[in-house]
Amino acid sequence: MDYVKPSEVLDSMIEVGKNKAELSIMQLLVRGSLGGAILACATTLAFTAAAQTKIPMVGALLFPVGFVMIILLGLELVTGSFALIPLAVLEKKTTVRRMLNNFLWVILGHLLGCAVYAVLYALTITKMGTDMSNPMIQTLITASEGKTIAYKHLGGDGMLLVIIKAMLCNWMVTLGAVMALTSKSTSGKILAMWLPILTFFGQGFEHTVVNMFVIPVGMMLGANVTFADWWIWNGIPVLVGNFIGGVVFTGILFYLSQRSFKTGRASAAITISPSVLEKSS
Repeated sequence: MDYVKPSEVLDSMIEVGKNKAELSIMQLLVRGSLGGAILACATTLAFTAAAQTKIPMVGALLFPVGFVMIILLGLELVTGSFALIPLAVLEKKTTVRRMLNNFLWVILGHLLGCAVYAVLYALTITKMGTDMSNPMIQTLITASEGKTIAYKHLGGDGMLLVIIKAMLCNWMVTLGAVMALTSKSTSGKILAMWLPILTFFGQGFEHTVVNMFVIPVGMMLGANVTFADWWIWNGIPVLVGNFIGGVVFTGILFYLSQRSFKTGRASAAITISPSVLEKSS
């Protein structure tokens, strides 16, 4: 049996979080860049499939290929780390400083990888800037504006909405990272990861790394989105929402579901009772 029990999964989560926090800056940048570019490529695959079939769910079915490649190759995805490294900090296996160091450099790597892929993909679908007839161009423009301007028009409600969608998104994304630890076989890991990633993408939740590609490439292609629109109405709130969803819904709640605090208190009571008896005698 290649199934790993939940209590063992928790131990693996903490160990993985510790190892991620100890990576060098160069490793974080390279792994983050590759992770961002691969996820961006999976996003265009999903959009292409949805456009060809006219069935958006087909794109959602295919999107997890990017996440699978990232996890199996040991690359970095900051959203997945939001559920892992905080647990290592909680267990005193690493420090807050190391955790924030990981988040910072991986995010910078994601931005670099997504930007490079965005430029290359934009050149591809526009035939080096000479043809704007590819339907994917309008798809990306619409997506870019829908992830920024649409929330801006809703004002405060839009800000709250984007944060909620980001929280729900990373609940599923971090479950994908955790589910990969529930199996010892490659096929088992792939199937386990696929389920929550399909769930998030199929419902249109907000993922910061996907948006690091979709919004900039839409801007390159002519979307009516400014740099401020990107970061105020998507970049920062989605990052915050992704962190909350990952650390709370997956990290902390799964930790609490597997740690038996009653046992610890019972053991303490047994240890104390002999001394109490001695004093009483």
